[in-house]
Amino acid sequence: MPTEQQTLEPLPPTPRTHGVEALFSHGRLVTIPRKEARREQLLVHLADTLFERERSYTEREVNEALLTVHEDCSALRRYLVVAGLLVRPRDGSSYRRGR
Repeated sequence: MPTEQQTLEPLPPTPRTHGVEALFSHGRLVTIPRKEARREQLLVHLADTLFERERSYTEREVNEALLTVHEDCSALRRYLVVAGLLVRPRDGSSYRRGR
Protein backbone atom coordinates (compact mmCIF):
# COMPACT_ATOMS: atom_id res chain seq x y z
CA MET A 1 0.00 0.00 0.00
CA PRO A 2 1.53 3.36 -0.97
CA THR A 3 2.33 5.90 1.69
CA GLU A 4 1.61 9.59 1.33
CA GLN A 5 5.15 10.20 0.09
CA GLN A 6 5.01 7.58 -2.65
CA THR A 7 3.45 8.43 -5.99
CA LEU A 8 1.38 6.04 -8.00
CA GLU A 9 2.39 5.26 -11.57
CA PRO A 10 -0.14 6.64 -14.08
CA LEU A 11 -2.27 4.07 -15.83
CA PRO A 12 -1.49 3.44 -19.51
CA PRO A 13 -3.77 5.31 -21.91
CA THR A 14 -7.05 3.66 -22.78
CA PRO A 15 -9.09 4.24 -25.92
CA ARG A 16 -11.22 6.74 -23.98
CA THR A 17 -8.31 8.80 -22.65
CA HIS A 18 -5.63 8.89 -25.32
CA GLY A 19 -5.26 11.89 -27.59
CA VAL A 20 -6.20 12.30 -31.21
CA GLU A 21 -2.64 11.40 -32.24
CA ALA A 22 -3.69 7.77 -31.77
CA LEU A 23 -5.97 8.18 -34.80
CA PHE A 24 -3.00 8.98 -37.06
CA SER A 25 -0.23 6.89 -38.58
CA HIS A 26 2.67 8.61 -40.34
CA GLY A 27 0.74 11.90 -40.34
CA ARG A 28 -2.33 10.39 -42.00
CA LEU A 29 -5.71 9.81 -40.41
CA VAL A 30 -6.27 6.07 -40.27
CA THR A 31 -10.04 6.21 -39.94
CA ILE A 32 -12.79 8.71 -39.17
CA PRO A 33 -14.18 7.74 -35.75
CA ARG A 34 -17.79 6.54 -35.67
CA LYS A 35 -18.37 7.57 -32.07
CA GLU A 36 -19.56 11.15 -31.98
CA ALA A 37 -17.46 12.28 -29.00
CA ARG A 38 -14.26 10.88 -30.48
CA ARG A 39 -15.07 12.35 -33.90
CA GLU A 40 -15.65 15.74 -32.23
CA GLN A 41 -12.14 15.55 -30.70
CA LEU A 42 -10.71 14.84 -34.14
CA LEU A 43 -12.66 17.66 -35.81
CA VAL A 44 -11.54 20.22 -33.23
CA HIS A 45 -7.94 19.07 -33.79
CA LEU A 46 -8.29 19.38 -37.57
CA ALA A 47 -9.90 22.82 -37.36
CA ASP A 48 -7.16 24.03 -34.99
CA THR A 49 -4.27 22.67 -37.03
CA LEU A 50 -5.44 23.13 -40.63
CA PHE A 51 -7.45 26.37 -40.63
CA GLU A 52 -6.59 29.86 -39.45
CA ARG A 53 -9.12 32.04 -37.72
CA GLU A 54 -10.12 35.23 -39.54
CA ARG A 55 -9.24 33.76 -42.93
CA SER A 56 -11.62 32.83 -45.71
CA TYR A 57 -11.05 29.60 -47.67
CA THR A 58 -12.42 28.39 -50.98
CA GLU A 59 -13.88 24.89 -51.13
CA ARG A 60 -10.83 23.82 -53.09
CA GLU A 61 -8.49 25.11 -50.34
CA VAL A 62 -10.50 23.30 -47.68
CA ASN A 63 -10.37 20.08 -49.70
CA GLU A 64 -6.62 20.41 -50.29
CA ALA A 65 -5.99 20.94 -46.57
CA LEU A 66 -8.12 17.94 -45.62
CA LEU A 67 -6.52 15.74 -48.28
CA THR A 68 -3.21 16.15 -46.44
CA VAL A 69 -4.63 13.94 -43.68
CA HIS A 70 -7.33 11.74 -45.29
CA GLU A 71 -8.63 10.86 -48.75
CA ASP A 72 -12.32 11.42 -47.86
CA CYS A 73 -12.11 15.20 -47.71
CA SER A 74 -15.81 15.66 -48.49
CA ALA A 75 -16.88 13.66 -45.42
CA LEU A 76 -14.46 15.57 -43.20
CA ARG A 77 -15.61 18.90 -44.67
CA ARG A 78 -19.25 17.99 -44.07
CA TYR A 79 -18.54 16.92 -40.47
CA LEU A 80 -16.66 20.19 -39.82
CA VAL A 81 -19.59 22.24 -41.15
CA VAL A 82 -22.23 20.26 -39.24
CA ALA A 83 -20.16 20.66 -36.04
CA GLY A 84 -19.96 24.41 -36.60
CA LEU A 85 -16.17 24.35 -36.80
CA LEU A 86 -16.31 25.63 -40.38
CA VAL A 87 -19.09 27.93 -41.53
CA ARG A 88 -20.12 28.82 -45.05
CA PRO A 89 -22.78 30.97 -46.72
CA ARG A 90 -25.75 29.27 -48.36
CA ASP A 91 -24.09 29.46 -51.77
CA GLY A 92 -21.01 27.58 -50.46
CA SER A 93 -18.69 30.19 -51.95
CA SER A 94 -16.33 30.32 -48.98
CA TYR A 95 -15.51 28.75 -45.63
CA ARG A 96 -14.34 30.30 -42.37
CA ARG A 97 -13.47 28.96 -38.94
CA GLY A 98 -16.51 28.79 -36.72
CA ARG A 99 -16.49 28.21 -32.99
